[in-house]
Amino acid sequence: MAANESSDCRLSDLHIAETTPLPSPKALYDEVTRTEAQASVVFKAREAIQQILAGEDKRFLLVVGPCSIHDVKAGREYAERLAGLAEEVKDRMLLVMRVYFEKPRTTVGWKGLIMDPRLDDSSDIRTGLREARKFLCEVLDLGTPTATELLDPITPQYIADLICWSAVGARTTESQTHRQMASGLSMPLGFKNATSGSIAAAVNAIKAANQPQTFLGVNRDGVASSVTTHGNPHCHIILRGGSEGPNYDSGAVAAAMARLDASGVSKAVMVDASHANSNKDHQLQPEVFEDIIAQRAKGNEMLVAAMLESNLEAGAQSLSGPLETLTYGQSITDKCIDWETTERIVEDAYEKLA
Repeated sequence: MAANESSDCRLSDLHIAETTPLPSPKALYDEVTRTEAQASVVFKAREAIQQILAGEDKRFLLVVGPCSIHDVKAGREYAERLAGLAEEVKDRMLLVMRVYFEKPRTTVGWKGLIMDPRLDDSSDIRTGLREARKFLCEVLDLGTPTATELLDPITPQYIADLICWSAVGARTTESQTHRQMASGLSMPLGFKNATSGSIAAAVNAIKAANQPQTFLGVNRDGVASSVTTHGNPHCHIILRGGSEGPNYDSGAVAAAMARLDASGVSKAVMVDASHANSNKDHQLQPEVFEDIIAQRAKGNEMLVAAMLESNLEAGAQSLSGPLETLTYGQSITDKCIDWETTERIVEDAYEKLA
């Protein structure tokens, strides 16, 4: 009997326990529809961010918010507070809310609202996609621009129309798949430097994303497709420090800009005040942010943006206990500064940017 005729000879799906069909992106769009008002917020915010990256809009871009969204009620409260603060500083700063639904894990752990919306390892991705799309609509209803890190290359088809700015993280900046994905995205995007602190991968990623690419993907109907892009001209670097230490000081920023200029890509720099730039100590974020603002106030106009991890409550908590014991408004991933600290340092930055 030939091998392909043997019922005992399994060659595929040896380690697959289950496959669950998902709705097509179009079906989810039809279920959680985008209003004209929401579309207007996205369009205007993308345009403003592009102008900031090009140096045409002199405002300072700040991407700020929870490390991840795990409780949409607390997320809405944060968005409401941020909307008020954004209005106060809008002539000198553009505030964009971190609405992060996917979390890269070094080994294992909670992978974000899209992958595990119930926080119980049930992996109800169908519900996660729906909840993510609904929450983005709610934030946009407040007039607040949205930002996220895109991790799975299929995710953008479900939510990208509601995203104003996106990022590719330090673990995936070297990934060809993510560079190709970025080349086709419709919003400005930042590539983080590698976890080592090297900016070479991010520079190469920007170059690749600027160019047309062809790759495997899915279309709006959920059909596997060959996707060809025009290239995304609105990509930039994010300095987030690395294993060799922080890279937010004026010398590191100048060196990065020189490398970007020599490579023929955008010299616009965003600095992440969290992660390795604050030695993963959330209490150091304000100090780092103040240094970034001081550099900008001294005339470095291509230091155009910063990122802060901020939540209603400071610090972080473990997801190991009962869900009902979780502290409202506190991160379950990276440690964040609290709202009072966020408000204080943003208002202080506004004064220094006069």
